[in-house]
Amino acid sequence: MKESISLTNQYNRAAEVIKTAILQSQYQAVQKVNSEQLALYFGIGRYISTHSRDNYWGTSALTYISEKLRRDMPGLRGFSEAHMKKMRIFYEEWNMLEDKSFIAMNDLQLVNESLSTDETDSIAIRSLRETNCEDFPLEDFLRVPFTHHYTILSKVKELKERYFYIHECAIYHLSVDGLKKAIGNDDYHHQSRIPNNFLQKLTSSELAFRAINAFKDEYMLDFINVEELGTRDIADIDERVVEQKIIHDIKKFIMTFGQDFAFVGNQYHLEVYGEEFFPDLIFFNRELNALVVVELKTGKFKPTYLGQLSTYLRILDDKVRKPHENPSIGIVLCKHANKEFVEYVIQDYDKPMGVATYNTSADMPEKLRKALPDIDELKKLL
Repeated sequence: MKESISLTNQYNRAAEVIKTAILQSQYQAVQKVNSEQLALYFGIGRYISTHSRDNYWGTSALTYISEKLRRDMPGLRGFSEAHMKKMRIFYEEWNMLEDKSFIAMNDLQLVNESLSTDETDSIAIRSLRETNCEDFPLEDFLRVPFTHHYTILSKVKELKERYFYIHECAIYHLSVDGLKKAIGNDDYHHQSRIPNNFLQKLTSSELAFRAINAFKDEYMLDFINVEELGTRDIADIDERVVEQKIIHDIKKFIMTFGQDFAFVGNQYHLEVYGEEFFPDLIFFNRELNALVVVELKTGKFKPTYLGQLSTYLRILDDKVRKPHENPSIGIVLCKHANKEFVEYVIQDYDKPMGVATYNTSADMPEKLRKALPDIDELKKLL
């Protein structure tokens, strides 16, 4: 009986300590700054970990403490038994941040190592200012909400991979569902990003993130063996017919764009102020809810391609896009491109665009080339 009373007293004291830490944190930050919440959860996680893992508390401790907090602080959210267990995991997975050499203490009382002395029992709430951990993404870390942190910790084990998803959340403001999808797609191991200006030019950062993941930085165009795909001379009818035949034979390539892409057409007729234009390929992406224009080029990337693509996008948005659709997106698909140069010049364009490269049958092993359509046979059909 005495032991039960003793445990109850300990739990009451623990609930009071946590309550004090909550009130101190709220006082410290008039507005609920994310970094302040992370500091609070980290400190509470440390306190819970120290007491529960070292057998200071019984198995029912967190249940009791959570109920006590709920009674003492009506309307308090985020301190259920399950949520406090997440705080403990948050601390234990990032306990390398306990190194005092790179943590600046704030003005709150620090935890006393004599945890058995009730009078000095308290929670340390420490604000991260700098770190000696190699490549630790401190700025990103402090911008990511706790629920996202826990999602990463529960689904990702390798440290560098955790850093990657923390950065993705911080930069693209992913929802929890968006984060889970990124992890499920294993974005960490597919980091080849198409050079683009999506983040600056699309209507939301989450839409930009989806757009970045919708396109590869390189495609296998094993059907292309035609010179001057960019030709727009009406007299050059043979090339136009060959292109029609190629389109007919590239269904598998179209599918490589992803299940959410639907093929709209090729040589799509656009007209404005009496001027006519014929973009090579147009798709619609259901995930992005946007038209996608793909321009095929046989040589090295040239900045003028972006100007041409920007014109197509302007007309599409003004004349073709539906009111409920997002801005149209353009992709230049060329044989070679200097990614750094593309990133440099593309930022000055107002329309969302990217530049990808491709390989052709000539770049493939002999066994694979034999399985591909022969462009000479297509020409004979003409």
